[in-house]
Amino acid sequence: MARTADPQLRHDLLQHAVDHVCVHGLSNLSLRPLADALGVTPGTLLYHFGSKEELLMEIIRAGRERQQSALEQSDDMLSLWKLWTNPSRLPIARLFFEIYALALEDPKRFPGFLESAVEDWLRAIAPKPSAAARTAATLELAVFRGLLLDLCATGDAARTTAALKRFISLTED
Repeated sequence: MARTADPQLRHDLLQHAVDHVCVHGLSNLSLRPLADALGVTPGTLLYHFGSKEELLMEIIRAGRERQQSALEQSDDMLSLWKLWTNPSRLPIARLFFEIYALALEDPKRFPGFLESAVEDWLRAIAPKPSAAARTAATLELAVFRGLLLDLCATGDAARTTAALKRFISLTED
């Protein structure tokens, strides 16, 4: 009799895999080192996720869910910045940028990622679909992501936060 997959174990493995990838990166992900880090065998990962590519897609999906929860927890650009620049969240930001770069190189490997990476944020920033609101949201998104990338690269939270506050003051009505 075939045993059935444990949904809680699968969920836990996935969350730990996302944590692992946030620290160690995605581009050189190998099944055996990941399994070792999670305290399971590669066969356990394959049993729960089917293949390395399916596991990779699930890691990306779970990472995006974490990103979406941050978007939903904030009311304005500064509160979103405080959430994203919290040291506990910076690894998911680095993972986002890594996946973004990989998807730019090979969009077929990450179907729909680039489109949703933009549209999800635009909808969160500008729920009203007017052209003017989307244009303003596009500018906010570009500034936010640029400063977040800068912070990930330099670690200079004071400078990047000051730059965001300056941008906000320039765009206030």
